[in-house]
Amino acid sequence: MTTQRLSAQTPADIARAARLLRAGELVAIPTETVYGLAANALDPAAVRSIFAAKGRPQDNPLIVHVPDIGAAEPLAADMPAKARELAERFWPGPLTIILKKSERIPDVVSAGLGTVALRVPAHPAALGLLRVCGLPLAAPSANLSGSPSPTTAAHVLHDFDGKIAAALDGGPCRVGVESTVVTLAAPAPTLLRPGGVAPEALRAVLGELEISSAVARALRPDEPAASPGMKYKHYAPNAELILIRGSLPDFLGCAEERQADGILVFDGDMALCSPRFPRCLSYGREDCPEEQANQLFSRLREIDALGWKRVLVRRPAPDGVGLAVYNRLLRAAAFREVDLR
Repeated sequence: MTTQRLSAQTPADIARAARLLRAGELVAIPTETVYGLAANALDPAAVRSIFAAKGRPQDNPLIVHVPDIGAAEPLAADMPAKARELAERFWPGPLTIILKKSERIPDVVSAGLGTVALRVPAHPAALGLLRVCGLPLAAPSANLSGSPSPTTAAHVLHDFDGKIAAALDGGPCRVGVESTVVTLAAPAPTLLRPGGVAPEALRAVLGELEISSAVARALRPDEPAASPGMKYKHYAPNAELILIRGSLPDFLGCAEERQADGILVFDGDMALCSPRFPRCLSYGREDCPEEQANQLFSRLREIDALGWKRVLVRRPAPDGVGLAVYNRLLRAAAFREVDLR
């Protein structure tokens, strides 16, 4: 298969991507969070091809992308007032809302659950494509299952060139980590996956918001995954990552003691790290979780390109959007974390 390179700036290429999707093909599309591997969400065969291409476990549900709340309504059994309030505040944007699903959603999309995860992306190319093709699109991240998510079309082609019909290049993703996922199909509104919308912003709309304990731990083998990104090791480079909480001098001492091939630190650390440990990369300022989110997956892919096998990472503060960065790193590190305080 030849993977077509399409430009999100070209209306003819948007139309070409829409035709491929209507024909049951897979197309990688840009969003403001990460690139998604899209298929017609109402076509079970097309959706199954997403799982096959990614090597994704069948019990890991998918997010369905729509152009507006009007397109979301027929896919949910009901649209409660709180869902409408969230949609009004955060759509289009990096928020996924889980609701009880309607009969239109195939079981393969929801991994057999009675719910559906819905999102309106904020990327203009994604919205344009959704409107042109006239279909809801199931679109998990356009990466091989378990590896770092793609934030550029080049990342997508690294994983899928020759394996999917097309990749629509919309430039680098603005947010850089997957959407926040909140369920309204539980007894209380619950955050299942942190992302570009911080918990504090959700509480401003919802009032109460529980945070799933699975945000910071692995699910047990018998626990169902109510959201993408919960059950399996995710976002991981080939290298072994170890999260380190502690001062910079203690961190560097630990990196030497553990014979790390490289380190991942904050921008402000670089001048102090380089003379002592030159094999270092940074992923944003320590006090700017939005920068960390934007750069994280590119850095994890760069680690593999450099051939590093063991990498120590300075742990971000799990506050605001920083909770999403911490969640991704924790899963990428297979929950290996050391506290040096």
